[in-house]
This record gives sequence, C-alpha cells and structure tokens, in this order.
Amino acid sequence: PAATPSERVKATPLVRRIAGELGVDLSRLSGTGPGGRVTEGDVRRFSALSGGQTPGRGPERRVPLRGVRRLIAQHLTTSHREVAAVTVVEECDFTVLAEARGERSYLPYLLAAVVAGLKEFPELNATLDGEEIVFWERYDLGVAVQTDEGLVVPVLRAADEKSLDELEAEAGRLAEDARAGTLAPEELRGSTFTVTSAGKLGGLFATPLVNHPEVAILGLHRIGPRPAVVEGEVAIRQIGWLACTFDHRVVDGARAGAFLLSVIARLESPA
Repeated sequence: PAATPSERVKATPLVRRIAGELGVDLSRLSGTGPGGRVTEGDVRRFSALSGGQTPGRGPERRVPLRGVRRLIAQHLTTSHREVAAVTVVEECDFTVLAEARGERSYLPYLLAAVVAGLKEFPELNATLDGEEIVFWERYDLGVAVQTDEGLVVPVLRAADEKSLDELEAEAGRLAEDARAGTLAPEELRGSTFTVTSAGKLGGLFATPLVNHPEVAILGLHRIGPRPAVVEGEVAIRQIGWLACTFDHRVVDGARAGAFLLSVIARLESPA
C-alpha cells in the first residue's frame, strides 16, 4: 500500500511517538532539522501554537526553564550523568535526643555528628577532580534549603569549629538569606559534603542526589513515633531514617555504611 503523508515525513521514531501523543499530524509540519527532518521541538511548537489542546490532553501552560531553576536543572543533570550513585539507608532512634535537645532543632546535632563521622571516614569528605580525588582537611558543609525558586545549597564554613548553638545560628542565617535571595556567590561554592533535611516534609526516606563534584550526601527524613524493639520489648520510639548517597567510584559501600552507622551512634547517644 502507498505510504500516508505522515509516513513520508522525515522523523525519528521518538518524534513520531511524541507527535502521536500530542495529536500532531506530521505532514502539516516543515522540519527544521538536517535535510528537512522534523524535530521534537517542531512538534511541540506546533502543538503549542495550535492551542495546546489536543486529543486526550487539556489546556496547558508553558514557561521557560531559566534563572535559579535552570541552574539547578543543569547541576542535577551533571550529577546524575557523572556520579555512580548508590544509596544506603539506616534507621535511627532519636528518642534520647528528642528529650535532650530542648528548643534546638535536630539539625545542629546532625551537623556535629556528620563532622565527627567525616573525621573518622575522610574519603567521604572529598571531591573528584578529573582523575584525582581531593581529600579535604576542612569541613565546609553544604546545607540544602528549599526556596520559592528551588533548592539552594549554601555552605556552612568550618563546621568543626562551631558549637551546637553556633551551628544552629549559622544554618538559620544561611536559610533565611537563601529564601530572601541575598546570599553572596561565595556562600554557594566550595562545600566538601552536603546535608539535606526537609523536616516533616521529608517523607519516610528518599535517595538524595550527590552535590557534584562532592562524593557523598546525607539526608535526614521525617522523625515520628513508631514501634521499635528495645531490650526485647516493643516500645514506641521517635524513629527516623537516614540515607547516604555516595559515589561508588570513590567510596566503597562498606565504608559508606560504616560512616552512616557512626553518625547514627552519635545521634542516638548525644551525650
């Protein structure tokens, strides 16, 4: 049988599939690709210009990917492409810390425990520079902050030299400045390890993406009352999960797991 007009159009199978999903007749398009080939952009532009309302789809709104959101997209794409990421997850009993922390949040305790863990497992306090691993002897922790523009990671400098009160105050200042958009450029560069915590919105657990070119990141997730076995008895405890994603090219799984357990041990026995 003779080919239909759409079949005679030059287009890849992917572009044909997208055109089918959007209800676009390829024979109505003039391709902008090499040799007159119809591209994905041609299909999507035609769909948008025709009203953005096609069979099986409702009206839609499109906005350019730009500003902070574009930078985030580029950075995370690089991380996903470059890092051989593996995530290890462990449970932590925060009951003792929940009673001892008073008015403080969990974050300064987490930062202090991370610094101690990095001193014990220095290969996680590192970055990958081409064919070289850079082991840092400073502890400048990235602290992920959610803003209206997207996720921003300001750097808390010299975390190993600060008290719990100082860690909480500096993390709070960085978060406020991040949300206000007043961080200086140098406050967003040069972290050696990153911590992310979404508090009550953190979910049961997630697999955080490594903040490239670092080699590891630690995520703290929602803490709440859950049943746990304590000395052979079931009890209600304040339980949360921690996840450590690491670059397996640099860090072995056993070392990453041991690092996570060392952080948890310090959080479970804050004294």
